[in-house]
Amino acid sequence: MRLTNLALTNFRNYVRLDLPLPAGPVLLHGANAQGKTTLLEAIYYLATSKSPHASSDRQLINWYANGPENLVTVGRLTAVVQPAGDVRPRQLEIRLIQEPGGRRNGPSFRREVLVNGVKVRLMDLLGNLNVVLFLPEDVALVSAPPSERRRYLDITLCQVDRRYCRTLSQYNKVLSQRNALLRALQERRGRPDELEPWNQKLVELGAIILLRRAALITELERRAGQIHFRDLTAGAESLRLLYRPRLQPNRNGRPSLLPPDALADPAGWLLESSATQVVEALQEVVRAIRPQELQRGVTLLGPHRDDLRFLVNGRDLGDYGSRGQQRTAVLALKLAEMGWMETQSGEQPVLLLDEVLAELDHNRRAYLLQCIGAAEQAILTATDPTMFTGSFLARATRLEVAGGQITVARPENNFAF
Repeated sequence: MRLTNLALTNFRNYVRLDLPLPAGPVLLHGANAQGKTTLLEAIYYLATSKSPHASSDRQLINWYANGPENLVTVGRLTAVVQPAGDVRPRQLEIRLIQEPGGRRNGPSFRREVLVNGVKVRLMDLLGNLNVVLFLPEDVALVSAPPSERRRYLDITLCQVDRRYCRTLSQYNKVLSQRNALLRALQERRGRPDELEPWNQKLVELGAIILLRRAALITELERRAGQIHFRDLTAGAESLRLLYRPRLQPNRNGRPSLLPPDALADPAGWLLESSATQVVEALQEVVRAIRPQELQRGVTLLGPHRDDLRFLVNGRDLGDYGSRGQQRTAVLALKLAEMGWMETQSGEQPVLLLDEVLAELDHNRRAYLLQCIGAAEQAILTATDPTMFTGSFLARATRLEVAGGQITVARPENNFAF
């Protein structure tokens, strides 16, 4: 799978861009704040419908296209994706359309999604373009709040598993409704038996999410552990990825609510359990903790409370790891994600790397360049192209980015897109 073309209209600092993209490594280089990272953000947004940097779609619109004189402002992102094999290219498009009126803190936007020119649901965009994104700030994934690690798991799974994405969407709606009811019951409005229908939906949907996450983490741990031990630390350090669901068997083998600070590994029971068994375990604990939930007015059990932890040589990297160790662990995770995604979808994802080489030592940099060279398409950014080897630069397509303009960085063929 690879991108053959990316077109942007009023996206960040790009007023208009139409950029053909070749296979193999593509190096975007230039000074800071010129638009290199924005290109990776646009590709990631087209793949996942989410931005790694913006909290609202309003932030994605070019500043000068967002003036009060424009009643309707449209930002547009379009990509042409060539799947593997003899398959017709797919055209993906997201339109950002300003709603009339707006809000007190600025205009609001709605999204329209098209695949091959046909309007589809936002969820139907997922899976048409698979990407693995590695940002310098991803090192914080190790020590970030659990919600960030859950977000990483959910985005990764949603790219290749639409059932998971639908289930997650339904679960979040049920969770919101159940929490609203718990708050009402906390204020003595309503009857506790009104929880039962929501309990059933919560545990059925939650079981699917738990099992799918556990399977993903087990496979990522296997792949990342090998890469980390063999290729990144020369056998000096072993990496483990621990899924920490709040639902765990107690000493008597009965399901119970795990304390928030306890380490747990699901492989001993989740991966050996059927969906029915997980549902029954969730039901038992939900019944047991109902007094606590009624007292606190919030749902205490479910995948929205789970966590993923990184351990190196048995120590939690979030508590004891150096920044170098954390960076190495996340690099191993991202490379493992590439292999996992290819196995799941039958196609290599597009690899997106933003200024990643700058903080790697020589050996890790050489290994990453080797992996990039084997990818069907990898798009990298750098302020200084001299950190790359001559052999890599000879294979790569070099594009210079300056002020939202892109030129091919070859004196004999220098033209603007």
